[in-house]
Amino acid sequence: MDGEILLVDKPKGITSFDVIRRLRRKLGIRKMGHAGTLDPLASGLMLIGVGKGTKRLASLLKLPKTYEAEIILGERRSTGDLEGEVLETVPVPDLAEAAVQEALSSLVGTQELPVPKYSAIKQDGVPLYKKARRGEDVATPVRAMEVREAELLGMQHERDRLRVTVRFAVGSGTYIRSLAEAFGQKLGYPATLGGLRRTSVGDYHVEDANIDLDTKCANI
Repeated sequence: MDGEILLVDKPKGITSFDVIRRLRRKLGIRKMGHAGTLDPLASGLMLIGVGKGTKRLASLLKLPKTYEAEIILGERRSTGDLEGEVLETVPVPDLAEAAVQEALSSLVGTQELPVPKYSAIKQDGVPLYKKARRGEDVATPVRAMEVREAELLGMQHERDRLRVTVRFAVGSGTYIRSLAEAFGQKLGYPATLGGLRRTSVGDYHVEDANIDLDTKCANI
């Protein structure tokens, strides 16, 4: 297995490091790494380098990715997703699909957006999320984020919230939490990420995942 790139469908509720830890225990191999983290509340494709395969991870990190995201219009949270504290709520009417589609289409291209405060980007050698959790003031950097495609998959109005499901095809280094908040701003409402699933990384697709974290490995 040395030199392999494993495809894992990460379940919701565990960290990316939990994936590595479980694989080390199951496969008895210590040298592993991954080509891009997924937040605990996100699921989907992770590329895991094993042994000499870790040398390929730097190039895999730069590959474009696709996600299916649920964006909740009507609330803003400290982390940009459902893990965080609710900071703001605004009732949202049942918006016209055309208005939602227009706001979504306007995200296509390169956007200068702030990185989420609760992210792994380091500042003075310390991940931003660690500073945020300690209550420190965090100056979030702004970076160029590329959206190649933004497809509206569905809309559902619930009480005072509107849940919008979107497929994003993005360049490397794009934060979907940042896109969710920018999408809300274009419609004039606070927004947070309600769910996220990574479906592909470059030419690798989640349907081809060859590792089952619960039952060992298959199709390797």
